[in-house]
Amino acid sequence: MKVAKFGGTSLASAEQIKKVCSIVLADDARKIVVVSAPGKRHKQDTKVTDLLIALAERYLMNGEAEVELEAVISRYREIAAGLELEADIVQVIEADLRSRLTGDASSAEKVMDGIKAAGEDNSAKIVARFLQSRGVEAHYVNPKEAGLLVSDEHGNAQVLPESYANLHDLRERSGILVFPGFFGFSPAGDIVTFSRGGSDITGSILAAAVEAELYENFTDVDSVFAANPNMVQNPQEIRELTYREMRELSYAGFSVFHDEALIPAFRAGIPVCIKNTNNPAAPGTMIVFERKGNGNPVVGIASDSGFCSIYVSKYLMNREIGFGRRLLQILEEEELSYEHTPSGIDDISIILRDSRLTPEVETRIVDRIKRELAADNIVIERNLSMIMIVGEGMRHNVGTTARAATALARASVNIEMINQGSSEVSMMFGVKAEDTEKAVRAIYEQFFQNHQ
Repeated sequence: MKVAKFGGTSLASAEQIKKVCSIVLADDARKIVVVSAPGKRHKQDTKVTDLLIALAERYLMNGEAEVELEAVISRYREIAAGLELEADIVQVIEADLRSRLTGDASSAEKVMDGIKAAGEDNSAKIVARFLQSRGVEAHYVNPKEAGLLVSDEHGNAQVLPESYANLHDLRERSGILVFPGFFGFSPAGDIVTFSRGGSDITGSILAAAVEAELYENFTDVDSVFAANPNMVQNPQEIRELTYREMRELSYAGFSVFHDEALIPAFRAGIPVCIKNTNNPAAPGTMIVFERKGNGNPVVGIASDSGFCSIYVSKYLMNREIGFGRRLLQILEEEELSYEHTPSGIDDISIILRDSRLTPEVETRIVDRIKRELAADNIVIERNLSMIMIVGEGMRHNVGTTARAATALARASVNIEMINQGSSEVSMMFGVKAEDTEKAVRAIYEQFFQNHQ
């Protein structure tokens, strides 16, 4: 049994959905299909999820949102017409959307999650109906009835352990099962969504629960690339990655796969294959536990912007017991999570997301560090990017750091921070945001174009 997940671009139009169904029917092992909400049909288009967010925001503000509601319904109407489905499916979708607007409005978060989840939910109904119209036994699966239980954290749901036993029973059901991604239900029965892009997570959970032989993740690229094609011209395709390598690359900006999605598949030992809906014959990229090396210590380079650093220095910091704990406690009490903490003898830097450190929070944190830790110097630096160099081969290779640093120096990119994980699978360089593309190109040239 395989679980096949299809992203938003794969479901953006009737023509794309026809491709999806052809792919599903081409392999009898594809018994469970996980779908996203319809994505963009072209660059200037709007994703259905974004239309739903606009609908929810207008409804919460004004108590009505007919214009925004019609924008969503019209997208499904167009898809249904292109698939030559009976008009009643559109009536079903409209009734569903209206019921969500008049549901439990005890909190804005509940309303938002309930409406956002409609994208995937109704996408699944459309795909199941189209398969049925072709004479195929197919069933829409309601996540609540299937037992996908999640924590009551709106917009950031975590799967609850009992879900796996509940979902295991899907193995026994006949036909092709079409399952909406992105959301589950709290024990109290409320719709709760995963973080944005969370349909990948749903697919991984289902693959683990039904003990699938393979989790296929269909998107709009033939494979994962060694660098962002928008920054590097014709980057190499990656045929095979380890779970750890993909986790590091996803964290650092590889948008092809949600970074949380690997966890259920990893724990269940299920390989993942990333494939292209528009070119299903391409082999794609396999994510596995171990891979053979090819002589290059680096498998990929990723970058992500929107970081800032809090630099703190104090003479004899290394002898002061509890300094690091108290510094991190200040962040915890301000409800800030940190990304990295490179340190020296008398100084430490805390790297965090720039958007979290608002001017008000920054003022409070600086004041508290001065008062409570008696720091000698505190510097806030914004507009940083993190360049991540990833590869299992780095553990057994001498000189990787020197090669990367030399490449950045030749490109006149100043290094603000260096941090190597203890796993030695990744190395991170902090640079000014405006130097991001220059840095990625320089490192790519060093490790891929010069690699023999």
